[in-house]
Amino acid sequence: MRAAVLEAPGQVSVREVPRPEPGPGQVRLRLEGCGVCASNLTPWSGPDWMRFPTEPGDLGHEAWGVVDAVGEGVESPRVGERVAALTYRGYAEYDLAEAANTVSLPRSLDGQPFPGEPLGCAMNIFRRSGIAAGDTVAIIGIGFLGAILTRLATDAGARVIAVSRRPFSLDLARRMGAAETVPMEDHHAIIARVKELTGGRFCDVVVEAVGKQWPLDLAGELTRGRGRLVVAGYHQDGPRTVNMWLWNWRGIDVINAHERDPKVYMQGIREAVEAVAAGRLDPAPLFTHGYPLEALGEALDATRDRPDGFLKALVRFP
Repeated sequence: MRAAVLEAPGQVSVREVPRPEPGPGQVRLRLEGCGVCASNLTPWSGPDWMRFPTEPGDLGHEAWGVVDAVGEGVESPRVGERVAALTYRGYAEYDLAEAANTVSLPRSLDGQPFPGEPLGCAMNIFRRSGIAAGDTVAIIGIGFLGAILTRLATDAGARVIAVSRRPFSLDLARRMGAAETVPMEDHHAIIARVKELTGGRFCDVVVEAVGKQWPLDLAGELTRGRGRLVVAGYHQDGPRTVNMWLWNWRGIDVINAHERDPKVYMQGIREAVEAVAAGRLDPAPLFTHGYPLEALGEALDATRDRPDGFLKALVRFP
């Protein structure tokens, strides 16, 4: 099979390597595609702790495809079933997954890309946020995740204020149901505008979905007394400071909405499959850029640089 290997910082090659064989409790997937995650960008940049070359397919964890072999003891899923899966070497034509870490895709989703892990991540973050009808919610950063959270919060009856840098993202937020949009340009101007929009009260829930210091600072400022600040951004490029005086004074509940338990991941993926199959969520317009495996480096660069119109890259296999 063909598999991508990160050879050095910012350098990727495609190698011919043996197909993996499923062990007990595992299935092998012939992959249709794999999403490109922003969490790949730190390894792509080559930090001191990163070791090159990587294992074939490494870093790809947003895969979906068709089961083509099963290991001992596996009764479900069966060979030929199309599934979303939690795998870890999805930048390759085949990957292994624990059978328990797969979710069958209904026939109504045939032909549609379905990177289950990021969709499930959005569902899990939304559940952790506790957003309810009547809440005023600020979502900081309208990328793939922020756009889905805007739709989920709006459908739950919340009033969403979307804060983002790009005009493209603000237009998208409006299409996903945001009641108000605020350009992410001037720190104090944003605070003043949200204060005005909320009658001086600020927001019941603020979701930070960028993963940088400034948006985290801003999130605290936009959260009302006894409100909830939900950290959904991926903060892995260094330590952060927080305004503990403000958080303490306002009595803010801070929720780190990242999961590491595969069972929780799978719960989110199942909920995402149900939502998309029922028509409550349509992620298709959010998959804005597609690349062949040989262009994985371009996909990673686009994920980092976010050209106009970019939200989410998928690596697709013919």
